[in-house]
Amino acid sequence: MSAPHLPKNLPLQLPLTPEAIRISLQHQPLPDVDGDRHVAVLPPTAVIRHAAVLVPLVNRDHGVQILLTQRSGHLRDHAGQVSFPGGRVEPTDPDRETTALREMEEEVGVPARHVTVLGRLPSYEIPSGFRVTPVVGWLEPPFDLTPNPSEVANVFEAPLLHFLNPAHYQRRDYHFRGRHRHYLAIPYAGRYIWGATAGMLYSMCRVLNA
Repeated sequence: MSAPHLPKNLPLQLPLTPEAIRISLQHQPLPDVDGDRHVAVLPPTAVIRHAAVLVPLVNRDHGVQILLTQRSGHLRDHAGQVSFPGGRVEPTDPDRETTALREMEEEVGVPARHVTVLGRLPSYEIPSGFRVTPVVGWLEPPFDLTPNPSEVANVFEAPLLHFLNPAHYQRRDYHFRGRHRHYLAIPYAGRYIWGATAGMLYSMCRVLNA
């Protein structure tokens, strides 16, 4: 089932330049839309743990790409899933940007000096109690990748335009621990991107198409 609340083929008007994307990210977060059942809302009594991810946009000659990782298969949580570089906010982190940039370097070996931060997407909450802040960064090649094998099995790039087309998103559901849960998925080139990563990509789709 296609994701709700967006036209099936929404023409993108925004030029994919750092400045245009930065301006779009400065707008107020889009309100939740009734029926976006993939969005988890943590209860007021929840003990919230904070995390941040980097959404890396790579400026290639053939178009802007998103850099994504596939998590190592031996990890306890989310093994083998496609994700953004990211992790928990440490007590010494002054802001979410620091967390996201540190995790980018730890996971794929790209130092912060190669990343220009453009802004943030709306925070994304997940049922495990994390509130994740997606930080959007712009990378100009060349840069070297050195994936950390303890966390990352593979690093790949995918066209940003693929994720800005709402028709590519699918709404799915499953039963887990006695509860009926909903999630988004967006396949790409034989890879199945789902859950929080797909949800944050969909958030970016809405923001940049607004």
